[in-house]
Amino acid sequence: MHTSPALKWLIPLIFILMLIAALSGLWPAEGTPYPLTTFRGEEVTINARGLYYRDTVSSAAQMQANDLVMLVLGLPLLAISFWLTQRGSLRGQLLLAGTLGFILYTYITMCFGAAYNQLFLVYVALFSLSLFAFLLVMMSFDVPSLPARFSGRLPRGWIAVLLFFAAGFLLLAWLGRIAATFTPGAVPALENTTSMFIQAMDLGIIVPVCVLSGILLLRRSLWGYLLASVGMMKFLTLGIAVSVMGLNMARVGVPVSAEELVIFPTIAITNILMTVVLLKNITSAE
Repeated sequence: MHTSPALKWLIPLIFILMLIAALSGLWPAEGTPYPLTTFRGEEVTINARGLYYRDTVSSAAQMQANDLVMLVLGLPLLAISFWLTQRGSLRGQLLLAGTLGFILYTYITMCFGAAYNQLFLVYVALFSLSLFAFLLVMMSFDVPSLPARFSGRLPRGWIAVLLFFAAGFLLLAWLGRIAATFTPGAVPALENTTSMFIQAMDLGIIVPVCVLSGILLLRRSLWGYLLASVGMMKFLTLGIAVSVMGLNMARVGVPVSAEELVIFPTIAITNILMTVVLLKNITSAE
């Protein structure tokens, strides 16, 4: 394993900017939310306080939940996984790649989904820095040697099932939301955004990667071990973040479906357990 020297300045910079973004989003502020009708005719409630002043109450609740997860989980994982990676740990390397994937996903959504605010350039910097750091980490894996680094007891079938289930759930959930807009006169549930950017990312990237990773892992492909491992690490953080989003939305009075309050936490908990199993099945000395 040969990690790029550039990571030694990329990771600390990402850490500092993440800390600034998370604390700014969670900083308490006063204000009175107010109703608004968007140009599409959708009735929303604008947050009108703090960094997410111009976002809806629902969007602000989700973004603040993400800020909390970044602060409590994302930052420690980034620091610990990078430290382990520098010591030559495959577990640390996989965790670092997954954590960077989560950071990249998060700040892409902030660039395109958050109403413009004072931290826009911070979001752009985090998007760019985490993208290049993620690519550098992925390029540092010795892919041909990966299968030999995992125990024969690795439950490849169960990991693949989890990846397929996550892909299927996202596919049905997002296609159902999109299909509802085909009804004549229907008003798309876009909140204060102009398009379904989350659905575009999940359907265009996350779902295909989940399916491909599961298939390749079942076939014992070299890339299957890498993609499935990194995907599990990434979904560990994303699943927790989405679960916290649902709880925070319910806390502020935003309607949340039973699926969001039950299925996402279930996927998150299952993913945590399977990730622990995966890490335990790395057999080579580190």
